[in-house]
Amino acid sequence: MSNLVKILIAIAIVVASIIGAVILGSMGKQAPVREPVTAALLVDVVRPEVKQGAFSIRAQGTITPRNQTSLVSEVSGKVIWVSDQFVAGGVFAAGEDLVRIDPSDYRTALLAAEAELASAHATLADEQARSDAAREDFRRLYGDSRQPSDLALRLPQVARARAAVQAQEASVERARRNLDRTRLSLPFDGMVIERSVDLGQYVATGSSVGSAFGTERAEVRLPVSDNDLAFLGITPGQVGADIDRQIELIATVSGQRSIWPARLIRSEGVIDRNTRLSYLVGEIHDPYALSDKSEHRALPIGTFVEAAIPGLDASGLILLPSQAIHDGNQVYLAGPEDRLQVISVDIVRATPREVYVRGELSADARVITTAIPAPVPGLRLTVREADPDAEPRLRILPPEGELAATAE
Repeated sequence: MSNLVKILIAIAIVVASIIGAVILGSMGKQAPVREPVTAALLVDVVRPEVKQGAFSIRAQGTITPRNQTSLVSEVSGKVIWVSDQFVAGGVFAAGEDLVRIDPSDYRTALLAAEAELASAHATLADEQARSDAAREDFRRLYGDSRQPSDLALRLPQVARARAAVQAQEASVERARRNLDRTRLSLPFDGMVIERSVDLGQYVATGSSVGSAFGTERAEVRLPVSDNDLAFLGITPGQVGADIDRQIELIATVSGQRSIWPARLIRSEGVIDRNTRLSYLVGEIHDPYALSDKSEHRALPIGTFVEAAIPGLDASGLILLPSQAIHDGNQVYLAGPEDRLQVISVDIVRATPREVYVRGELSADARVITTAIPAPVPGLRLTVREADPDAEPRLRILPPEGELAATAE
């Protein structure tokens, strides 16, 4: 076979291959063309709350007794009786005997003082009779022509006898008080903190036998900033009835979260130089719920509480969680067709938990609480709305009612 024939055969094979590939290509199906899909960003949203009522100022403090004192013996002697209630945690009434000291010596001293008083009265009567007799004798001798001198009428002796009576009356009163002081009590209903004496122990005058606090009232010091005071309408030096208002204390006692009514009664009137905070004082009546009229649970001394204090009127403002504010004063919304919208609001008050704002927000708006790295308006969103019952929070209501706050 010549070279020309070989070349022609090779060319024919290449041409046939090309024609076959074209035929096979024309017989196949064309792949469909798909538009690119843009992923939607998953975000959490909440519904804004249009505020009705007052600002809620929160502060924290510890319950302390309003009256706390040491029970001190005013006389010396041996302890002969101790009340069953005079133990740590024991509850007693005002004027109830807690400790009794041996009264024998003081009863004897009272009897001796009373005897001395009787003797002084007899001496005074004798001197008074002598004075009257001297006046009568002088009148018989001189008639009304001369006036007798005080010495002639024994008036100095009468005055000395009268002074002796007064001194003995004071001695009797002192002896009676010392006898009464052998029975130790306190002038308020209270609870014992500690006891430091026992039966048979000798106590000296001025010795402490224990300590107790009153259970009729308790207090809590609530630190607030100057900014908080402005929303409360209170100045640091304001005192008296103008500051009186209803508040509520929230705490967990025995594993149960409860609310106690209280009253804000005064400001301490100074600013702490270290913290730059002012202190308001709240008062709780019957913290241990010992009265039959009490409608709340016991709130033990030393309990750490959170106070909800109603402030100035905030009606019409929009309440949002603090996570809903981005970049200073911007709010992200899930708009129609789940597209991102960005609006600016005017922040009236901000706390670590919530923010009060003014702006074009309705109660039906879906406010985004998720951080968005690149908030481009129109961004497609996948919306997940928060369950209102999943995370309870405190809502402060107007102060006109019996309770200024309820836990939802």
